[in-house]
Amino acid sequence: MASVAQIANPAETSVQPAPESVVVRFAGDSGDGMQLTGGQFTLSTALSGNDLATFPDFPAEIRAPQGTLFGVSAFQINFGSSDISTAGDAPDVLIAMNPAALKTNVKDLKPGGLIIADTGEFNDRNLAKAKYDVSPLEDGSLSAWRVLAFDISQLTRDSVKEFGLGNKEALRCKNMWTLGLALWMFDRDRQPIIDWLRVKFAKAPELADANIAALNAGHAYGETAEIGGHGLAQVHVAPAPQPEGLYRTITGADAIAYGLVAGAQLAELPMFYGGYPITPASAVLHALSKLKEYGVTTFQAEDEIAAIASSIGASYAGSLGVTCSSGPGIALKGEALGLAIMTELPLVVVNIQRGGPSTGLPTKTEQSDLYQAVYGRNGDAPLPVIAACSPADAFDCAIEACRIATQYMTPVILLSDGYIANAAEPWQVPDVKSLAPFPVRFLEEAQEGGLMPYARDNKLARPWIKPGTPGLMHRIGGIEKSAGTGHIDYSPANHQAMTELRRNKVLGIAESIPDQQVSQGQTGGKLAVVGWGSTFGPIHQAVRRARAKGQDVSHIHIRHIWPLPKNLGDLLKSYDKVLVPEMNTGQLKTLLRDQYLVDARPLNKVSGQPFRIAEIEAAIEEQLG
Repeated sequence: MASVAQIANPAETSVQPAPESVVVRFAGDSGDGMQLTGGQFTLSTALSGNDLATFPDFPAEIRAPQGTLFGVSAFQINFGSSDISTAGDAPDVLIAMNPAALKTNVKDLKPGGLIIADTGEFNDRNLAKAKYDVSPLEDGSLSAWRVLAFDISQLTRDSVKEFGLGNKEALRCKNMWTLGLALWMFDRDRQPIIDWLRVKFAKAPELADANIAALNAGHAYGETAEIGGHGLAQVHVAPAPQPEGLYRTITGADAIAYGLVAGAQLAELPMFYGGYPITPASAVLHALSKLKEYGVTTFQAEDEIAAIASSIGASYAGSLGVTCSSGPGIALKGEALGLAIMTELPLVVVNIQRGGPSTGLPTKTEQSDLYQAVYGRNGDAPLPVIAACSPADAFDCAIEACRIATQYMTPVILLSDGYIANAAEPWQVPDVKSLAPFPVRFLEEAQEGGLMPYARDNKLARPWIKPGTPGLMHRIGGIEKSAGTGHIDYSPANHQAMTELRRNKVLGIAESIPDQQVSQGQTGGKLAVVGWGSTFGPIHQAVRRARAKGQDVSHIHIRHIWPLPKNLGDLLKSYDKVLVPEMNTGQLKTLLRDQYLVDARPLNKVSGQPFRIAEIEAAIEEQLG
């Protein structure tokens, strides 16, 4: 058994009161399996009944140089016995697998928090890569925290020695050893992880046995090393109260995929997905490719333009066309989006936002595509925009996007972001019978007086005509259409009328969306904090804390970005001040100012990291003065 190399605050006892919530961050080299470790710890946490939220954070490089600062991969999870809506501001526990992971993440650790470090990786070479002159485990620079440092690398090698693995293969089990220790620390059952390893390595049972041995060894180390007095204590976090039902953990990308499939089913349509790989949107294609039995066809195109063009073609043919990308790919789809607006075909376009511009921050989160979604096409080309606020909410938002697209014959943009797509939370699987259907009806015969492919119903939607339907041959394309007949018509009066029709159709969607509700607080008061997308969690918690202190502040979170809810203007004007936190330079703020002439104040963050609760709390304090 390896010895403890350094302990801060050794007088700590191993008996700790059960906390309401705990934040744990796993950090290591991008090849250390931190995302896998965090994902399996999330699984065990969900099975224990805790509410949770996660934040995977990994480098942009496919394989950054090992041991370097820019090659650090981290996974944070916040779990507890009460409502959890963010991945947590600061970790209580940091598990650092090498010096670079420690240096990159230790500044975020709570004062008095626990560091668990692998001394086997704190050699001269790795210390130099992390820009350390002296090991931080020896120079006293970590005195603000409790430190538990031991040779996890050697302990892992010892645990798998009997399987005859080489040094490199043995160290690949290190993440399982670390996971075993974490499972012991928080009183988690190992069996689900063991079952998962058996399935994962079904074709290589010796690797399954080695990883299971490492997992068990890490767990046993916690049980037998007698290190409780050194700051490592077993903690049991009670389950969170939840309504009865069937639950599963879900990422935002999976939720979008399932919501799109549900929306197509509720519209009674087959679904066609045309996509092109891009981080972080590729996960939607991966999820949908496994759902062929639900009438889903997936197509990986040669580029972003082909992806959306194929989806428009599918919608023309009578399927629900869907495409998905991130900011750079959405820019490439812009011309074809104009075609979908001119032809007035249903199309769902998912934008999982990332930091930009250009290649920008491929693996980091941002909300900088709102202007692009609402305004970002040539000519007057309005379309509805919806924004999901959490992984679970993405399911409902995807269904809503399908409803609007098919009922109003329009493309719809669904905004998510990298944080929502990669993060996970518990999701109560809905009863499919409770989902309201919105079946599509195709035009099957010409209207009285002759075919009018651009006639309008009471929603200003034109009919959907499947190609090949007898007697319903009509023109379609990107040139301006004559009202009613759809013939080419360049005349000034017709273009004016058609532009206004397309605009009014989109604005009319506000009649079928709910009035804006106050997420927390009351109508009217001193301050409204208005958010959209993934800022929901930190805003919700910051407002909750402020209200607990007696402060007059409310939370409004907007799902329908365009058109905005009918009552939103009057609602915002009922507050003395409006604060808009966004992970951009102030895009929703500008939209609200433009539409309602309210003095919305920005709180902007473009670091690639989500807001912390404390950042929004401080802004609330400042606004209330």
